[in-house]
Amino acid sequence: MAKATNLVIVESPAKAKTIGKYLGPDYRVTASMGHLRDLPKSTMGVDIEGGFIPDYQPVKGREETIRELEREAKAAKRVYLATDPDREGEAISWHLKELLHIPDDEVYRVTFNEITKRVVNEEIRKPRAIDQDLVDAQQARRILDRIVGYKLSPLLWTKLRYGLSAGRVQSVATRLVVDREEEIRAFVPEEYWNLEAKLRHASGQSFTAKYYGFNGKKAELKNAGDVARVESAVRGAPFVVESVKRKDARRSPAPPFITSTLQQDASRRLGMTPRRTMAVAQQLYEGVDIEGEGAVGLITYMRTDSLRLSDEALFAAGGLIKARYGDEYYAGSPRRFKNKNSAQDAHEAIRPSVPSLTPEMVRQSLQPEQYRLYKLIWNRFIASQMAAAVYDSVTMDLVSAGHIFRSGYSAVKFPGFTAVYEEGRDEEDDQRQTALPVLSEGERVELIDLIKEQKFTQPPARYTEATLIREMEETGIGRPSTYAPTVSTILDREYVVKDGKNLRPTPLGEVVTKLMKERFADIVSPGFTANMEATLDSVEKGERPWKQVLSDFYGGFEASLESAEKALAGERIHIPDEETNEICPECGRKLVVKSGRFGRFLACPGYPECKFTMPIVVEMPGKCPKCGSRILKRTSKNGYTYYACERRECGFMTWDVPVKDNCPECGHTLFKKSGRGFNKPFCINENCSRFVPEDQRGYRRRSADKAEQDGTPQAGTEAEAAPKPAAKKPATKKPAAQKTEAKKTETKKPAAKKTSAKAPGGEKK
Repeated sequence: MAKATNLVIVESPAKAKTIGKYLGPDYRVTASMGHLRDLPKSTMGVDIEGGFIPDYQPVKGREETIRELEREAKAAKRVYLATDPDREGEAISWHLKELLHIPDDEVYRVTFNEITKRVVNEEIRKPRAIDQDLVDAQQARRILDRIVGYKLSPLLWTKLRYGLSAGRVQSVATRLVVDREEEIRAFVPEEYWNLEAKLRHASGQSFTAKYYGFNGKKAELKNAGDVARVESAVRGAPFVVESVKRKDARRSPAPPFITSTLQQDASRRLGMTPRRTMAVAQQLYEGVDIEGEGAVGLITYMRTDSLRLSDEALFAAGGLIKARYGDEYYAGSPRRFKNKNSAQDAHEAIRPSVPSLTPEMVRQSLQPEQYRLYKLIWNRFIASQMAAAVYDSVTMDLVSAGHIFRSGYSAVKFPGFTAVYEEGRDEEDDQRQTALPVLSEGERVELIDLIKEQKFTQPPARYTEATLIREMEETGIGRPSTYAPTVSTILDREYVVKDGKNLRPTPLGEVVTKLMKERFADIVSPGFTANMEATLDSVEKGERPWKQVLSDFYGGFEASLESAEKALAGERIHIPDEETNEICPECGRKLVVKSGRFGRFLACPGYPECKFTMPIVVEMPGKCPKCGSRILKRTSKNGYTYYACERRECGFMTWDVPVKDNCPECGHTLFKKSGRGFNKPFCINENCSRFVPEDQRGYRRRSADKAEQDGTPQAGTEAEAAPKPAAKKPATKKPAAQKTEAKKTETKKPAAKKTSAKAPGGEKK
């Protein structure tokens, strides 16, 4: 075989494998494994006084990779830099050029919006120079985040707690969660009433109509007196059909996914975190081994805010819809969607690279998460090109003593795109409609009963990961590449915690946000952050010099920093304990939430007199199959999660996750295999015909010896943007409190993934 004369450098081995499949023997494709040059971790790495000059250095531990690439680049006739098609990918290519000493006139930059044979071969034939404007926009973002992280984080260490961090985007995201919590606390509920009339037609069919208003105008029932007056008026009066309106209502499909909507829908439908969603999407983009096909890139690039679709993709979708579902299910012509003004339109929307590869065709070659995410992307793209759904909609107004009651019903007349996909919602409407009898204007119906219900207005809902990303997108905070890392960062820093699916600020997050709002209002202002993103976009377009952007920002920031340091001189800000309703069995105090090297746990506030600790109690759905008590989620001292009866004398423990559904055969709580992905629930009742033995539940059980060794029960039935804190242990640690717990309560010490002191910051490189 002839020796390859061209070198193609990408970021990952999976991407290298897929691209290498499409290029001939003249090309050798290798991976850089991400960044090889960056700002140093131990120092600021930016000469601010000298004009914001960055001190880029080879990443420690990557020396051998750099030497190997240098050897291969020297031997190659041409070096193609094929990193991802975004700002960060452009910056990685630029750093590679500098590291490998490639002259500007010998740079061959190529990008692939999708990794298919056609696109790879087309793009490799038309390389371009490195886009310095893209690189400069990324440099500006990286240095901006480094300055904020390295200047602000030490202030937090001295005034609040060692090891904290601040960041240009993460601090604003935290503020959104804190502000929402303050809205909830300040909310004053208002009373209102629902009134429904249960009615019966002469045919015997019954239906309901909801109170709408009086004398042709909409009105609200604000108290029991309002309800009583309506009730008194209509009890003895006839109900007459005033109007019947019937129409065909059409609903058009949602556009294909962009980064934010993919993360939102994957969270709602698949229960995947934004970080996990992007990791799996990256795998689908870079290439997956498909049986009979080899490595195939299944989706287009997943970091995009553009709704644009190529003509080729639209044509393929139209043909597939007509062949698979019928001509009537096709929209008739390609659907094109308008981008938001802030969209960059550098890439297409997220879609399957080869629409003819249906989810069923590739299912056996994909891991469960890959299949579920690919199916979600495929369904949304195909649905976007399908005909609108048509509903037979009926609205009926009935009048009694001048009071209007309204009833409505809609039935699917033609499913259209809903045969493939319906957009998920954060708040599902649980109201069920019943079919209405055929009525004519002037016809009377019989009143069976009036159903009244007192209600109160509800505070705004807490953010979920999905709704927080939607808010960030709508307000212009961050960009597609930063949504997932930002949400992960504020959770990792414990500024925010998950309460079920909802995000709730911790006392630490609230105190940090209060300090930032008082002393660095611009940094945590959504408007300021959104404007900065727009400014970085202008750098990308070549409209503004990147160093001037940094200079304009730094003047005001430095003044705010000096003012804060003077105002807080000698002051130490107290972070209040997060009190719970759990009572310390040793001394009777209310336990508080503490953080340790294994995560959050409960501890007695009376330390060091009382050293009691215990895991945070999480109640699971279902009941203990042995005694019917609550099932609690527990964590062993080494971080393994298991599920156990709240009554320790019962002794029930299992690795399997209890679910809310009961076995239809025996009525016991069903369980499912732990771990990511969809897992079918099963029954663990040995006396039930639906019982599934342990060795058939999908994973190996730990032996008794290994479980004892690891301290686990046997199954019974923002990239760095700030300096790392010095290598010393926080003064607030209380190891004794954690060590004594096993002896006193036989409850294991809480554990989570092991972490070291974290670098403040958290914005994406």
